[in-house]
This record gives sequence, C-alpha cells and structure tokens, in this order.
Amino acid sequence: MSLLLTGGTVFWKGHFQNMDLAMDQGRIVSVPQEAPSVISLPNCLIVPGFVDVHVHLREPGFSYKETISTGTAAAAAGGYTAVCAMPNLSPVPDGLEHLRVQQELIARHAKVRVYPYGSITQGEQGSELADLAALAPYVAGFSDDGRGVQSEPLMRRAMELAKKLERPIVAHSEDESLLSPGWAVHDGDFARRHGLIGNNPESEWRQVERDLRLVRETGCRYHVCHVSTKESVALIRAAKAEGLPVSCETGPHYLVLCDEDLLDEGRFKMNPPIRSAADRDALVEGLLDGTVDCIATDHAPHSAEEKSEGLRGSLNGIVGLETAFPVLYTQLVRPGVLPLDTLIRALCVAPRRLFGLPGGALDEGADADLAVLDLNRPHMIDSGTFRSLGRATPFDGWSVSAAVAMTICGGEIVYHDLPTREA
Repeated sequence: MSLLLTGGTVFWKGHFQNMDLAMDQGRIVSVPQEAPSVISLPNCLIVPGFVDVHVHLREPGFSYKETISTGTAAAAAGGYTAVCAMPNLSPVPDGLEHLRVQQELIARHAKVRVYPYGSITQGEQGSELADLAALAPYVAGFSDDGRGVQSEPLMRRAMELAKKLERPIVAHSEDESLLSPGWAVHDGDFARRHGLIGNNPESEWRQVERDLRLVRETGCRYHVCHVSTKESVALIRAAKAEGLPVSCETGPHYLVLCDEDLLDEGRFKMNPPIRSAADRDALVEGLLDGTVDCIATDHAPHSAEEKSEGLRGSLNGIVGLETAFPVLYTQLVRPGVLPLDTLIRALCVAPRRLFGLPGGALDEGADADLAVLDLNRPHMIDSGTFRSLGRATPFDGWSVSAAVAMTICGGEIVYHDLPTREA
C-alpha cells in the first residue's frame, strides 16, 4: 500500500518537524514507487507507533476475557503498533510446545505486532525453571507476571541463565510474605477509613531490593513491571546511578490517580493497587528524570462478572490500551507537568530500545509503524465503545482533550477515526 500523509507535524528522527510523510511497501520512503493515496492530517502529530511492553491478551486459555483479535484491535485503537504479551495463559508458554500454540494464534489473528514473553518458571508456579534456553530466540524476555518469584536461589539461577541467553528478566516484584490475605487496596488512610485490608507497599519494594542485589551478582538485564511505590523508584534510581542494567515501567493509572480517588467498584481494583499521592508524585518525578523508562498499561481484561464485586471481591486488573494516550496527554502534558516529547519517548522510543524492537524513530527505510494523534479532540471516555472485551477502567466517563486519529502498522491502516480525511 502506498500512502502520503500531508499537513501534519512528524516526529522525524527524534525531533518534531512540519513535513509530509510517504510510505510504500510497508516502509517509509522519500518518493513512493506508485501513485499514493493521499491523506490530509492538518493539526495532527505523527509519531512512531506506541509500544506496550505489558499486555495480557488472554489467549490461549481465557478467550472469554479477551482474544488476540480483540486485544490487538484495542491496541490499534490506542495508537499501539506493537505489544509484548504476558505469559499467564493456558498453556503457559514455558517451553516451545506451549509457546507455539500462542504463536499460531498470533499469526492468524493479530492486527499489530505481538512479541510474547516466556515464563520464568514452569507453569508460573515458582518451583522449577521453564525451558529458558529453548524459548530465548522467540521471546521478548522472561516473566512470571503477576507472580513474584519467591525463591531467591531460583531467581538467581534464572538471572544467571537469562544473562547467558541475552534476554531480560521482566519481574512482577511482590514478596508474598508481606501481604495480608484478602487485601483490597493500598495500605493507607483510605483503607483504614473504609475498613479495607491494605496491600503493604513494602511487599513490592523489598523484592525489588532483593532482585537488585541479584542483578549486582549476575549482571542480568532486569526490568521491573508496574512500579507503584516511591521506595521502588528510589531503589531503581540508585541502581541506575550505580550502572546496573536495570529498567522499569509504570502505568497510566499510577501516574494520574491516588488512593483518595478510589470508588468501591471493580474498575479500581488492580495489583499493585493505586497508591498514595506521595507515590504518584514520585513516579511522575521518576518519569521526568529518566528513572522510570517507559509507560505500560498492564492491560488486563476480565469479564463483567469478575469485576462486579467491588474492591473486596473483584479480580485484579483493568484495561488500558484505548485510554492511555488521551488520559496522559490531558492530565500530564496539557497542564505542563510532563513535556510532550517525554511522553512520546516513554510510549514508543524507550520500549523499543529496552527490548531490542525495531523502530522508535521515523526515518527513511524504517518500518511504516506509526500513530497519528489529534491533540485537539475533546471527548468523553466511554468504555462501552471499547474494542477490547474488557470494560473495567477507572477512566470511564473522564473528559479528555486528545485522541488517536489513525494507526498504521507495516504500511497498512489498522485503525482510522475521523476527522482525518482523504484528499
């Protein structure tokens, strides 16, 4: 497909520039070989397609929650051209036989690029290592999300092997010995006022602290999933200053919400929980100073029934692919809290760099994977219109000021929303 995008501002080679952008045969070109279809995009920003390194596509095994087709359609609607798929599936991709089940579904149904993770342990049970050597050529890294590896000797062995295989350990950091059974929210004033059992933030940062010690021993590349506490931010900042091969992500909900914003509804229930205002502010500061490398949604769809039991009884997990950019732009960029280029780098440049994925800067010869952003599109988030099968989001009903107008993956339009128009 030959396309010419005109009238927009392009994030060209890492800098914003007013220019036209041409694509042919799936790549960015200076002059298309064929007469292109011309699309006028006045007042729009054209950036590399977003990458989410933490997405639950639920298939195989849990297709009543989400499928690869619906999950990647949601990704396209959110401006994402690539996602890394978490391994809490059935079967768990802990060896090649199980991974191939997932790969075949991806090949048939994915609307954007999908990079699967292999599990760290067999069945994500935390007892024996998965077949990391066999998985390594085909996965973005190794993760047992959402379970922290409780055994320190086992995590050390995993890191030693991952180092040899040149793949990162992507860790859900949670010391289960520090958790109270039946926790519902962050262990803070909100929990005490409402008679709820709290999730101790030490359960996260203590395991981050342990794993950083193991990184120091092994030299393994280590990526911390969904960082939520100020202590974790401080630990990761110090580790980076020390020169350790460490990176991390946080989610949009941790950057714009705190526990005082909670309602007793399942759409506010996730692990780790939304924490205090001090934790939120530390995460924003970490994003500004580079401690927090990227933003990942932890898109985790469940059925309506599974999210219908409020904060106490609902399963953990919210959806986020279709709301991330408009919420972050409206809440952080527009008020001047976060520069626009910092947000763009956290959504599309840093994830590719960390996980060795192609792209990250629009340039001649690069894959034509990009998102078109309308920065002046006021609208209200309506979960009833989501392409995802999941509907649980704390942002339902929020007013936002920007939208994804188009997503192009491999030179093909995979999502298109007016007011963009063909010339």
